[in-house]
Amino acid sequence: MSRSGDIPMNAADASTAESRGRVVIERVSPEIDCGQFAIKRAAGDSVIVAADIFADGHDAISAVLQYWQHSTAGRPEDRREVPMRELGNDRWMAQFPVSQAGRYDYTLQAWIDRFGSWRRDVLKKAGAGEAAPIDLLVGAELIDEASRKAPKSDAARLLKSAKTLREVSLDGDEGSVVERLSGLLNEDLTGLIWKYSERRFATAYEKELAVSVDREKARCSAWYEMFPRSASAEPGRHGTFKDCEARLPYIAEMGFDVLYLPPIHPIGETHRKGPNNNPVAGPGDPGSPWAIGSKQGGHKSIHPELGTIEDFRRLVARSRESGIEIALDLAFQCSPDHPYISEHREWFRRLPDGSIQYAENPPKKYEDIYPFDFECDAWRELWQELESVVRYWIDQGVRIFRVDNPHTKAFGFWQWLISGIKSEYPEVLFLAEAFTRPKVMYRLAKLGFTHSYTYFAWRNTKWELTQYFTELSQTEVSEYLRPHLWPNTPDILTENLQFGGRPVFASRLILAATLGANYGIYGPAYELGESRPLAPGREEYLDAEKYEIRHWDIERLDSLQGLIGRVNRARRENAALQSDRNLRFHAVDNEALIAYSKSTDDLLNVVLVVVNLDPHYTRSGWVVLPLEELGLDPDQPYQVHDLLTDLRYLWHGPRNYVELNPHQIPAHIFRLRHRVRTERDFDYFM
Repeated sequence: MSRSGDIPMNAADASTAESRGRVVIERVSPEIDCGQFAIKRAAGDSVIVAADIFADGHDAISAVLQYWQHSTAGRPEDRREVPMRELGNDRWMAQFPVSQAGRYDYTLQAWIDRFGSWRRDVLKKAGAGEAAPIDLLVGAELIDEASRKAPKSDAARLLKSAKTLREVSLDGDEGSVVERLSGLLNEDLTGLIWKYSERRFATAYEKELAVSVDREKARCSAWYEMFPRSASAEPGRHGTFKDCEARLPYIAEMGFDVLYLPPIHPIGETHRKGPNNNPVAGPGDPGSPWAIGSKQGGHKSIHPELGTIEDFRRLVARSRESGIEIALDLAFQCSPDHPYISEHREWFRRLPDGSIQYAENPPKKYEDIYPFDFECDAWRELWQELESVVRYWIDQGVRIFRVDNPHTKAFGFWQWLISGIKSEYPEVLFLAEAFTRPKVMYRLAKLGFTHSYTYFAWRNTKWELTQYFTELSQTEVSEYLRPHLWPNTPDILTENLQFGGRPVFASRLILAATLGANYGIYGPAYELGESRPLAPGREEYLDAEKYEIRHWDIERLDSLQGLIGRVNRARRENAALQSDRNLRFHAVDNEALIAYSKSTDDLLNVVLVVVNLDPHYTRSGWVVLPLEELGLDPDQPYQVHDLLTDLRYLWHGPRNYVELNPHQIPAHIFRLRHRVRTERDFDYFM
C-alpha cells in the first residue's frame, strides 16, 4: 500500500509529473501515419501546421511552430520559430516556408503564458473598476523577469515599461484606466515580453515530423512520352537519338518540359515478342524495350541502333537548351539474355527444374522478361547493383526517372534507394507507374516517390471525377501523393478514347492538364488520335509501338498539336494551374458538364474550367460560382477570358450560362478578371 501523500505513477507518468507541464498538444496535422513518413512540398511552398492545444484552467497559452533544415541535425540554435495563433475551439495554426530541395523537420512547443494571462485579466478588471495597485505590481514583476533574459537595448525598454506600469494611477473612470493600460501594454511591449519570457514547464510535442521538399518541377510539369526508335522522319528506318534531337522543336512548341523515353537499353532475343505481343518474333522484329539486356549489355548500356553514350549525353544537353528535361524509364527486370542471368543467377527465382521463373500476370505471360527475386539470399548485393544503375544514369545527366511497376518490387528497397539517392541528389525526381490497389499506391508515395500515376484514365463521369479529385486534393492524401495524370500510355487505350473520337482526345487532354499540375501524354499517338484497339473489349493498341517501330506523320492537319500548345501556354501563364491545391468543384445543372476552379492563395490568379464530357452533342447549363470565395465582388460585373479561344465575356452574379460544342472546342479555360476603377473613373479588368 502507498503511504498517505504518496503519488503513484509509472515511468511515463513520472516524466509528466516531473515537467509539471499543463499544456496538451494533440491532433497535429499534417502528420502521416503517426509521423512515420514525410509530407511532400516543392521549393517555394509553405507548410501549414495545425494542432489542438489546450490546458487545464483558464490561463492564456502561447505556442510556437519550430522548424529547421535536416542538415542542421535539429540543433536548438538552428531552429526557427513561428508564433501560432488560435483559430477557435482550441485549434491553433502557423506556417513556415520551405525554400530549397531537401528535408525539413518541424515540431511544436506550448506553455502557459503568464504575462498574456495577466494582461487579459488586468484589462478586464480595469474595465469593471476592480483593478488594484497590487495587480500592476504583478505585471511589473513579469516584465522585470523578461528583461533579465533580454540584451541590453531591449532590457532597457522593458525596465522602462515596468517602471511606468508601477507609476500608473488607477484613479479615474474605468474607460480612462483601460485606455492608459492598453496604451502601455501595446503590441510592441507584448512582443518583447513574449520573446524573452520564461517558458516555464513548456510542453514539447513528442515527435519531430518531416517534410520532403523537391525542386519546383515536382510541383508542375508536362511530360511527353516518345519511343526513340519511332522518331525517324523516314519510314522503315530505326530512329536514333539524333532523330530525337530533331523532334525537340516540335515537343517544345507544344509546351512540354519533360521528354520521357521508354527503356533505351539493348533488347533480348530469347523469347522476343513479335507484333501485337505475338509470342513468336519474325526476322527484323525489334522486340519490346522492356525486355532489357543482350550480349551487347544491360541496364548501363544503350541499344546500338539508337546511338552511343555520347549521342545520349548530347540529347540530354540539347533538350535542356530547349527547356526540356529527359526522363528515363527505370525498369528493374531482365531479358533471358541479360548479363545478370549468367553472372548473378542467384538474383532470380528458380523453378524445380532449374529454369528461371519468367514474369506472369495470369493469364498474361511475359516469357521475354525475368523479374528479380527481392527475397533472395543475395538481396544486399542486388540492391547495391540496382542503386548503381540509377547512379550511372545520374552521371550521364539524368535527374528524372519513371519507374516501371514499382509495386512488384519490395517496399523496403524503394525506401532505401530513394532516400539514399535524394540525400545526395535532392533534385532527382521519381515517378511511380503503379496502376494497382489504392493502399499500395499510397504506400509507394509515402516511401518517397515524387509523383504517382493515378486512376484518371478510367474516371470519366462527372461524379467519378469529382469524387476522385476531391480525395486527391482535399484529404490527407494530398500531403504525400502528387498525382500524375495520363489519359493514355503505350499499355492503355481506354474505351472512352476508342469510341469518342477527336472530342474525347481534346476533352481528356484539357481535364488532365487542368485537374492536375503534373500530367503527360503518350505521343504522337495521342495528338494524332490513335484509337484502334487490339480487339473488342481490350485496352491495348493494335500494332502497339511496344512491339514494333511505327512511323508517325506529325504534320497531319487533324493533329491536336495546336490545342495542346494553347493548353500548356495557359498552364505556364497562370500560377493557379501550377498546383494541385485549391481545386474546387462548382455546381452546374447538366450532368454532362463539369466545372471547377483553381486559384492562388492570394486570389490574384483564378482559373475556371468548364468541360463538356459528352463527345457527341452540344451541352449547355448554368454554372454557379461562390464569388466572394473567388475574390470577386458580388455586386460588380467580372470578365471571363477564354484562354483557348481568346474570347472574353462579361458575367454578372453567381449564375451564368455556358454552351459547349464538342466538335469545336469541348471546354472553356477561363481566367477570371475583376473590374478595377482608376482615379479618373476609367474601368479595366485585371
